[in-house]
Amino acid sequence: MRKLLLVTTLSLAGLPVIASAHGCIKGAAVGGVAGHVAGHHAVAGAAVGCVVGHHRAKEKAKQDKAAQAQAAAPVTSPPTKTPP
Repeated sequence: MRKLLLVTTLSLAGLPVIASAHGCIKGAAVGGVAGHVAGHHAVAGAAVGCVVGHHRAKEKAKQDKAAQAQAAAPVTSPPTKTPP
């Protein structure tokens, strides 16, 4: 019973970390393969890939947020001149 409780507690403790890992899984997979091909450094490649993937995901989210803000901004037309 204690073992089950310990495993459950440790599993739930990792959830906040998993939730903020946008891009890390994909980057780690690509980095692991690249590291393996480059000389059997799959673990180092996965670690670096995770960091790069997370950074790229953050940048994409920032760009998407800026694009949404720009699309939501009201479009104003320039003032027209009236003839005298």
